[in-house]
Amino acid sequence: MSLVCGLPLIEGIYCLACARWIWKRCLHTAGHDSETWGLATAEEFEPIPRLCRYLLSVYEEDLRNPLWAPPGGYGMNPDWLVFRRDYEDTHGQAPPYILYLDHDHADIVLAVRGLNLAKESDYYMLLDNKLGRKKFDGGYVHNGLLKAAVWVLDNECKILKELLEEYPNYTLTFVGHSLGSGVVAMLTMIVVKNLDKVGGIERKRVRGFAVAPARCMSLNLAVRYADVINSVALQDDFLPRTATPLEDIFKSVFCLPCLLCLRCMRDTFIPEEKMLKDPRRLYAPGRLYHIVERKPFKLGRFPPVVRTAVPVDGRFEHIVLSCNALSDHGIIWIEREAQRALELMLEKDETMEIPAEQRMERQESLVREHQEEYRAALKRAVTLEVPHAYSPSQYGTFDDLEDGQDMYRSDGGSSVGSSKQVKKNDDWDNFVERLFDRDESGNITLKKSPGTTHGPH
Repeated sequence: MSLVCGLPLIEGIYCLACARWIWKRCLHTAGHDSETWGLATAEEFEPIPRLCRYLLSVYEEDLRNPLWAPPGGYGMNPDWLVFRRDYEDTHGQAPPYILYLDHDHADIVLAVRGLNLAKESDYYMLLDNKLGRKKFDGGYVHNGLLKAAVWVLDNECKILKELLEEYPNYTLTFVGHSLGSGVVAMLTMIVVKNLDKVGGIERKRVRGFAVAPARCMSLNLAVRYADVINSVALQDDFLPRTATPLEDIFKSVFCLPCLLCLRCMRDTFIPEEKMLKDPRRLYAPGRLYHIVERKPFKLGRFPPVVRTAVPVDGRFEHIVLSCNALSDHGIIWIEREAQRALELMLEKDETMEIPAEQRMERQESLVREHQEEYRAALKRAVTLEVPHAYSPSQYGTFDDLEDGQDMYRSDGGSSVGSSKQVKKNDDWDNFVERLFDRDESGNITLKKSPGTTHGPH
């Protein structure tokens, strides 16, 4: 009898718990993720719409006769295109990319396209992850994306070095969308850890922009590299929010809404403290720029607002149950809304009639504020006991090495003069050989794991 009486009570508690979950999830909107962040300024946000257009141009076969150019075009001079690498050139080791000399903005831009659903090599890249157990600089990264980034740097470091020497005042910018965003995040970190590969330039001259960012690195790395990596997310975009491994997402591409709902339910019941202390949980990289253009319980798009921060806790932890979770991932919509947001920022500045001298002062103040926010985020990570949060390694732990077994000291150790350079080059070559095979002409291809029978090699 007591068991029979207890069943309605248990069912009632269960129904209340489900109702609370539904209420909580339905009320959670994208605006909640960034409501405490500061507003981005036109000065810091200016490169993003332009870089989005460069990403769109990667899909073009002929920039002189573009097929999908947005209104106003891509803003690119075809004569300044250094090269284009397609799947035939990368042999499936990396997505297609272009190298562009932007003389108008004193910038050397390498832009990487997103996932191609028709290319098996892109899927193999995503599936090569080992559950996020690839070590890098005291943290964890996506294994396949790291390999793609290493392949790109090993093949293009010579021309990048030559261009940086020819244009010593230019910045080096990596930008990618979706799958490409993970590659450029890895590429930015590798270049920063191996600046000698591109001529020993200063760290501040290297920038990475991950558009519709993939969660590809552990929290300590996402925060520590926030001074050089920037992520751009539009409203409800699902990819930076779901901690589901990339390989699982794209294995379920035809039932993605089902997967997102299941993941949403699971993450609701995981304590945030447990999330933060999981060293292998991957996150969207660097400083985050969130474009917000819709409001809860209101139809249509509103004038976009861009909020930015280097968050530690609350870093896009929860999926938004929205009909736009997939469409907001598209580079076309991101470029369009980013341009609208920038135009509104510039219009506001013109209305306020800010003198040129004050604009310069504001730019300098902005740099200081970003530096202070960056340091505050590192301290916050220590407070929250994020693993390895504030112990930036001097080493590039590129493989699953035991603690203390590091491949090289980035400051050259005790060696001096040319021996430093020789040792660094030897270490880089050894690292590449551990991931790849070299053919007689010096080109590298992925090593086959035991039992591997598929994938382009």
